[in-house]
Amino acid sequence: MQKKALGRGLQTLIPVGNAAGRDEIEDVPLSLVSPNPFQPRRVFGEAELEELANSVKAKGVLQPILVRKLGDGGFELIAGERRWRAAKIAGLKKIPAIIRPATDAEAMEMALIENLQRKDLNPMEAARAYQRLMKEFGLTQEAVSRTLGKERSSIANTVRLLALQSDVQTWVESDQLSWGHAKVLLAVSDPEQQVRLGRRAVTERLSVRDLERLVRPAHRAGRSNNARKGHRPSEIEERMSRRLGTKVRLIHGKTGGKIVIDYYSPADLERVIDMILG
Repeated sequence: MQKKALGRGLQTLIPVGNAAGRDEIEDVPLSLVSPNPFQPRRVFGEAELEELANSVKAKGVLQPILVRKLGDGGFELIAGERRWRAAKIAGLKKIPAIIRPATDAEAMEMALIENLQRKDLNPMEAARAYQRLMKEFGLTQEAVSRTLGKERSSIANTVRLLALQSDVQTWVESDQLSWGHAKVLLAVSDPEQQVRLGRRAVTERLSVRDLERLVRPAHRAGRSNNARKGHRPSEIEERMSRRLGTKVRLIHGKTGGKIVIDYYSPADLERVIDMILG
């Protein structure tokens, strides 16, 4: 599949010169606005939405949302989903909106970039958004770094979170585990052990330092046990594939062999290299 070219999303979100002055704000019916399918944010705090809804009731929507027109006469959100949700909770019938023409690719780019520039985006949401930018647009981590004005190492470390087990990812996404906890758990290669330690950190409310103390001996013991008992090639392939997020094959010879790691784009190759080299 041909990769989409990175378009004008950043310039569309941050108008240059007096472009912002040419924007027309229109009150559009809330019932005609649909959520953005490219929205990376999965968790919207109920308390925060209620607080924003109360503000909307008292003062109205102070900053318009950004939408694009759909063929059926409706609108699709590009940016401003919290304001849109709060307006619905507040019982508004219409909401101020800036209407901009955008293709599917441009809408996705703008939605991802707008959310990635927010400081309160959850680490797991950010990781998925980075990966989607790289996958959909064929970008390298360096290119994403330049586009968003973030350090490349920060992007690489965030994408590594996708190697965590699904239970651990859920705990990070729901703020039961912090970014620091997640980085410690990435060092635990055994999936069951990673989940077990993550669950203990959640239930016992362990600090990052406390978790590090548990992980060090457990990690050493796990490596020692693995060396003693060995693993079937299929187990090793499965564990490596899960850890790297791509297909891994072991090809055995008489006395040695080789490891084949698949990648699907230059960006995916860079992601795999970053995960291996740390």
